[in-house]
Amino acid sequence: MSEDLRIRRLADDDWDAVVALEHDAYAADGLSEGREALQSRARSSPGTCFVLEQRGVVRGYLLSLPYPPLRCPDLTRPEETAYASTNLHVHDLVIAEDLRGRDVALDIMRHFRAQAEESGFERISMVAVRGADILLRLLGYRAHREVAVPDCYGRRAVYMSTPVR
Repeated sequence: MSEDLRIRRLADDDWDAVVALEHDAYAADGLSEGREALQSRARSSPGTCFVLEQRGVVRGYLLSLPYPPLRCPDLTRPEETAYASTNLHVHDLVIAEDLRGRDVALDIMRHFRAQAEESGFERISMVAVRGADILLRLLGYRAHREVAVPDCYGRRAVYMSTPVR
């Protein structure tokens, strides 16, 4: 990762930037959740939510929370339950558009996997949207076509997971 980019834990002051990045990434596809839903996911597990910072500006984020295997949050409502699970679900990963295609997402995912392993999680899951399942397969994620992903994730959404170790 370049010297001017760093990954750190999400802080309360980051929410305006996170909400703006999320809106820019998903609003056109009707997948934007909004601040309340995003914050509810982070409240479930603040220690597993990170931002990508460049010269003091939030340029990306990763929100994750322990979640039962083979299940995923409903985008249409805030999270009401905090689960105890050995499965860590990546709810959202967004990188600023001008940083995409430069292995920044891979660096965040590597950092995230190391943190998940250090914290004792056994699996990582996520719902791939808009064709992201192709990249996730290259990273060792397996598609679980038997999992019915809620319609709110879009037509091409695929539940995927990988062992942490």
